[in-house]
Parts: sequence; structure tokens; C-alpha cells
Amino acid sequence: MSVTAAFFYLFAGITVASAFLVIASRNPVHAVLFLILAFVNAAGLFVLLGAEFLAMILIVVYVGAVAVLFLFVIMLLDIDFASLRQGVLQYLPIGATVGVIFLVELILVVTTYAVDPALLAAQPVAGEVPVMTNTAALGSVLYTRYVYFFQLSGLILLVAMIGAIVLTLRDRVGVKRQDAARQAARTKEEAIGMTSPPIGEGLGSGSGVPAPVRPREDA
Repeated sequence: MSVTAAFFYLFAGITVASAFLVIASRNPVHAVLFLILAFVNAAGLFVLLGAEFLAMILIVVYVGAVAVLFLFVIMLLDIDFASLRQGVLQYLPIGATVGVIFLVELILVVTTYAVDPALLAAQPVAGEVPVMTNTAALGSVLYTRYVYFFQLSGLILLVAMIGAIVLTLRDRVGVKRQDAARQAARTKEEAIGMTSPPIGEGLGSGSGVPAPVRPREDA
């Protein structure tokens, strides 16, 4: 067995096992951690296939953003998953039907596929395809042939982000806000106050406990 095949079976086995543990774990935090493990090993499979761009996207986007966001949301909201699981048995027949359909489709794909002999007989011509990584090829296609569609998708995402911020932004009354221009315009005389309290009294009124220093009204 070659090293590539050994790594393939290692990554594939861990991916399948962690994917099963995602749906089998009772603790949602553990399920998200197993999901991150599945993503990392799937990225390893993409690297073995030579698709390093997809591997990095899987790590940066899905592991670094989506899965970690799921983990933080679950930990911060403290969702009662026991109440969410109530009434799951009534959807069991529909879920079992969909699962059987997917299983039949997978069996048909695995047992009926065939490879065209012409593809096996065809040999690539030396020098016909330029030496270029898939990341460079993808960037070349995106920024030449599909540059306008790429920029349009970025504009749509920008508008969606601004719309989400505008819809969720609420002005709260009574919130103290920082005035950076006013703070930058303060002088030393306005910011510092000098006092000479009696010995043994500190800044208090004779009780021996220093009184809290209140900021100036014009600060």
C-alpha cells in the first residue's frame, strides 16, 4: 500500500466516523466538535486530490467561521435541546422513507456505473495543457471570463450585509456614548484636578475612607 492510499483510508475513515458521531452525540457541543473534525479530514482528502483551494476554503470558511459560530451560538444561548426533541417520533416515518430513497439511489450509483473505454485509452498530449495549479486556474477564470458575475455577487453580498445591519440596528435611549473629538480637545488643566486633603482624612469627609473621585462635568 502506498503512502497516498494509506492517508486516503485514514482521512476517509476519520471523516465517516466523525460524521456518524455528529448525529449520534447527545451533547450539541460535542456534535459541533465532531463536525469540525469531519471538515478537517475532508480537507485532507481534497489535498490528496490536488484541490488545495477547496481544502483551504473548507478550513477557513466552514471550520473557521460556520462551525465555530455554531459552537458559540450553542454555548451562549443555552438552548434546551430536550424540549426540541419532543415529538420527533411523529416525523420518523417521513425520515425513514427519505433515508431509504437515498440508500437505493446510492446503491444504484455504485452498482451501475461504467467507465468509457475511450477515456481509458486516451493519452494526454505532452505540452497540450499548461502547468498551472487549480488555484491559479480558478483565479484566472474568475477574473477574466466571469469577472462581472464575480463582482456582481460581491455587490449582492455587500447589500445584504448592509441591509441586515440596518434592519437590526436599534437606537437605545440613555446609553452613554464616547465623544472622541471632545476627549481629544481636553487640556491638562481640564483633565487633572489638584487637592490637598488634611493628614489622616484622605479625600473623604473625615471618616478615614477616601471618597470616590468623580469626573468633571465638562469632561
